[in-house]
Amino acid sequence: MFWTLLTAFVAAGVSSVAASTNQGPTACVSFDINWNLLAFGFNGKDYNVGTQDTWTSSGAPTDITTTGRPPFNSPNARCFLSQFTNAIYVLNADTANPTSIYIYDATAKSWSTQSVTANGFDPTDYDTILDHDTNVFYAYSNATIFSLDMQLMKVANATALPWSDVQSPDLSTDTSGTVTPGANTAGYEPTLALAQNHVHFLGVPGLPVGDAKIFVIHFSFMQPAPQNYGTFPDSHGKAASFFLDSGVQQEFAYVPDDGSATYVINVETNTTKTLTGPPTQDALASYYASTSALVQLDTAGTVAFLAYDPNTTTSGGTWSTISKIPTATAVSSSSASGSTSTGTGSSRSGTSTSTGTAASGSSTAGSNTTSAGMKMGGQSVFGAALAVVLARAALLAL
Repeated sequence: MFWTLLTAFVAAGVSSVAASTNQGPTACVSFDINWNLLAFGFNGKDYNVGTQDTWTSSGAPTDITTTGRPPFNSPNARCFLSQFTNAIYVLNADTANPTSIYIYDATAKSWSTQSVTANGFDPTDYDTILDHDTNVFYAYSNATIFSLDMQLMKVANATALPWSDVQSPDLSTDTSGTVTPGANTAGYEPTLALAQNHVHFLGVPGLPVGDAKIFVIHFSFMQPAPQNYGTFPDSHGKAASFFLDSGVQQEFAYVPDDGSATYVINVETNTTKTLTGPPTQDALASYYASTSALVQLDTAGTVAFLAYDPNTTTSGGTWSTISKIPTATAVSSSSASGSTSTGTGSSRSGTSTSTGTAASGSSTAGSNTTSAGMKMGGQSVFGAALAVVLARAALLAL
């Protein structure tokens, strides 16, 4: 009886850790538009680590800590690059202001704080993406899709921005075309990924292996039938979209909670590549991507990256630790940022490492049904801004 109860208790504990969306590192990383790696909230400091070719070289990163920064004292801090504005939007970084979004202007190297109205959005239980073209956040919280329009902000304004209720999505596996708002959302712990201006819902209960439910941003439309992309697990995990120097993302990386492999899904070819799992198998780790790397920040505060070339990488791959970044630990009230809150974030670290190469699992599915997203190739700065205006106008016309 004792061992039965103990086994059940441990299993329940592991399940709750893996499924939690409000736990994770208090720090976060991101990139600027020149693909410099930016590390925020590492022992009360922020750093510019430079471009990918310098990450494993000797020498210290550049300290970019300045006033106005968030305290980074809340578990599951999230950083997002707004490629059009060269700004970093930071969510979940301040326990005293849980809905606020801190904006780092990577050009001016300055911070500002944007107040946000929740309107039913739960900042402790959600997953979100930042759409490339519209600069709008789309999040899943309380079985509802919410949006938050960041306009072209690189500096906060005095007017609070609202999270807006978009719809109760249909996450059913029905292929008949019948739409049932709110179907199959009970108990869903969201794993959201962005590609081609489409939000991909992964790990939906009952969804076949390699399938995703898709929300088409420009038409505010949840596709009734799932889309298959090859072979990857039907489980909760984390995702990060690979940027392009211009245009919308076409690929995203997905790492299941068990860290067994890294899957790269291409929504143009409807295929999945299977790459090596991250060095720390940590269900609470966070992931970020540039044009040529996937970065893991685990809950022990260690940063590692997997180099990625979409033209040559088909399987395997080697992860490397970026040791020049100080390990991210909880901040103190005497930190250089002037923050008054004490970090209380999760310190749970991965329990094992993976150095082997995952087996190749590339496969091809049928024709792409998600081509409604807008593509933008060869943008200039003016063209990029114009694309945002046009995309936003399209949304307003709906």
